[in-house]
Amino acid sequence: MSVNAEKKPTDFIRTIIEQDLARNLNDGRVVTRFPPEPNGTLHIGHAKSICLNFGVALQYPNGRCHLRFDDTNPEKEEIAYVQSIQEDVRWLGFDWGTNLFYASDYFERLYELAEVLIQKGLAYVCSLTAEEMRDYRGTLTQPGRESPYRNRGVTENLEMFRAMRAGRYPDGAHTLRAKIDMSSPNINMRDPTLYRIRRAHHHQTGDRWCIYPTYDYTHCISDALEGITHSLCTLEFEDHRPLYDWILDQLQGELSCHPQQIEFSRLELEFTVMSKRMLTTLVTGHHVSGWDDPRLPTISGLRRRGYTPASIRNFCRLIGITKAPNYVEMALLENCLREDLELNAPRAMAVLDPLRVILDNLPEDHLEELVVANHPQNDALGTRKIPLTRELFIERDDFAEHPPKGFKRLVPGGEVRLRNAYVIRCQEVIRNPQTRAIEALRCLVDLETMNKAPEGRKVKGVIHWVSAQRHCKVQVRLYDRLFTIPQPADPKAGGSFLDHLNPDSLRILEDRPVEESLARAQPEQQVQFERLGYFCPDRRDSKPGQPVFNRSVSLRDSWKK
Repeated sequence: MSVNAEKKPTDFIRTIIEQDLARNLNDGRVVTRFPPEPNGTLHIGHAKSICLNFGVALQYPNGRCHLRFDDTNPEKEEIAYVQSIQEDVRWLGFDWGTNLFYASDYFERLYELAEVLIQKGLAYVCSLTAEEMRDYRGTLTQPGRESPYRNRGVTENLEMFRAMRAGRYPDGAHTLRAKIDMSSPNINMRDPTLYRIRRAHHHQTGDRWCIYPTYDYTHCISDALEGITHSLCTLEFEDHRPLYDWILDQLQGELSCHPQQIEFSRLELEFTVMSKRMLTTLVTGHHVSGWDDPRLPTISGLRRRGYTPASIRNFCRLIGITKAPNYVEMALLENCLREDLELNAPRAMAVLDPLRVILDNLPEDHLEELVVANHPQNDALGTRKIPLTRELFIERDDFAEHPPKGFKRLVPGGEVRLRNAYVIRCQEVIRNPQTRAIEALRCLVDLETMNKAPEGRKVKGVIHWVSAQRHCKVQVRLYDRLFTIPQPADPKAGGSFLDHLNPDSLRILEDRPVEESLARAQPEQQVQFERLGYFCPDRRDSKPGQPVFNRSVSLRDSWKK
């Protein structure tokens, strides 16, 4: 299903946009933007914002969504993040066309507008140190104090600001601050910083600048310069909206529009963390293998694990857009993937804990190629050939010498059907002479039972299998949830969030037998290992003819079982 064809959601933001269009605000235009800072990797929370901003634009004939990098802090930004963000947005199924922008594109205009604020007496150069500025700012319960440099004259402020740009002062010596209200109950309005001196190489502008604008100053002006109509952001920016509006109001004669900022709740997902600081700790502390570790909620990690763009878009549609706390069960995300793969993933057989089965009534060189469907309902996925030989592998837990009540698989003297093949009967258990561990089973195969039940006998169990003589050996990685509790970052959970890491979040199985056809599986080519779950070849570690399979999700939610 294309992005355009997917069911279009409704929410309070779309209601506002419809009302604006009915009043012909913004001349009937709908222009949104997705504005990441290129200082990290995108995660599932960003996917919610991507789907909202691009999705809203797609709903209208003249709608468009910009991709803009708010690159105002070169010390923490890298071109690699710029590239990975573009790749993630495209992979999710969205395209910004020609509307790719950088806040750094506007550095000259931002500087000019800062001089306008100075000339209006609405900005001043402050010489307080960072520590002094924090002390002067006050607290949530006490007002701040005015900087002793707040009443510098316009001429002096202009001269000093131009000297800041010219590099005549060391880093941290001065800042440019807005002159608003140091007694405001909103700390963001207490003369916020607009510019700081920072000698750092910028990935777009090189070394042309030694002063850089702050995010709050840059973001609203960038929106206005691009003609954004609706600036959609998460609720942590709600307290920043008065500053957003104040800056645009003071520059009304310089800018052609005043975008509307609307906030929605951010996504919180169970059994993981979404904080950039915590994700960085996991990566730099080597608790995971990198930003694309399949256990992380990063888009690159989800992709590597085997999540599909359609499943993530559907998840974002289902959780909706509200102002209420958006704490979502991991099971919902997993089920969105199951629903997609159930319809689209071909089937194959693999054995993760092999037990050898010898079919005594077949000759040693027996080879029968069974033609089976790749999907029980999707004929478009075609067929494949499976070799049946005298010796097979089945799952060890598909046999029980002393079966529990209700056990419907193989038992001594009992029968079971091999998936897509015949009924077999267990005749003998072969044990290791020293350890007495079960090493193999001797069975008989009934060659009259292909696609039909044995006459006069009821066979309820069906098990999967792989030829012991004709198979491919692969590494299989079984991923589980990264944390043992739903909200590891909650202070009420006690200790550090690292204390709740799941020690069994990854199990690596070497040399597991799978169907020969799976040797040709390509990275990100999802497949259902029958009865075991959905798997896909790792996009980083797989090699031609040697896929490494990651388990994307089990066939059902078994976390609490």
